[in-house]
Amino acid sequence: MKDSPILLIGKTAKTGLRVDQRLRALGYSTRGVSRSSSPAFDWEDASSWRAALEGTESAYVTFYPDLAIPAAEDTIRAFIALAKDVGLQHLVLLSGRGEQGAESAESVLMNSGLDWNVVRANWFMQNFSEGFMIEGIVEGELMLPAGDIVEPFIDIDDIADVAVATLTRPELRNRLFEVSGPRAMTFTQCVAEISEAVGYPVKFTQISIEEFLYALRDQGLPEEMLWLMNELFTVVFDGRNSNPTTGVEEALGRPATDFSEYLRKVTATGAWHRSGLLQQA
Repeated sequence: MKDSPILLIGKTAKTGLRVDQRLRALGYSTRGVSRSSSPAFDWEDASSWRAALEGTESAYVTFYPDLAIPAAEDTIRAFIALAKDVGLQHLVLLSGRGEQGAESAESVLMNSGLDWNVVRANWFMQNFSEGFMIEGIVEGELMLPAGDIVEPFIDIDDIADVAVATLTRPELRNRLFEVSGPRAMTFTQCVAEISEAVGYPVKFTQISIEEFLYALRDQGLPEEMLWLMNELFTVVFDGRNSNPTTGVEEALGRPATDFSEYLRKVTATGAWHRSGLLQQA
């Protein structure tokens, strides 16, 4: 199916960017779309969807801000109906592990009649280096409403590799791959390993969810994102996702990337250097 472009919804997102790079390296044509692309794609503007979909047969879909939000299921249902109408055949959906709302959206896809894949992922390792935690790392103190629950954080490079495999290997179609890292860790353990890797002291401090949400609200985060953060830390992050999975190995035939290898990759880029860190991330 190299004749028609593979649609990538969320082309500038953490996984979308990596999936695009990998597909192009393999010789596939891609059509990456976002609110700033041409054609533009906006989940909140259904009139923008058709132009993005027309002429494509397969798609990698990331939903913004997260499939866990209450509106996601109906939006995904409407999107899939249009996708079928314009001739899409195969849809790969990035989902979140342990999220009830996400599982409802997954079910819509699985029962749609399209060929499908779901890549259901744990928390991203890259949240420490490319996401909302990076400022705390460089300032020497990461403050989150998380205690001793362990999480097998997943390297986004693994997610991208699994997504590309599902998009390019027909024998993997119509399967759910639940992906995590190989080692379950607390935030305290993660931060201790980061501190050792970067060579300056970084500590983890547990705060209340109220303190966390107040700080985010003070930074101007919209209510939808505040709801999501509350859901992730008070519902999803309760230990339900603590056991590592075998999804990466099932899809790729190799083990998932360990946190230590992620640290090696990030420190090699200089992303956590205190001088100019936020500009490089």
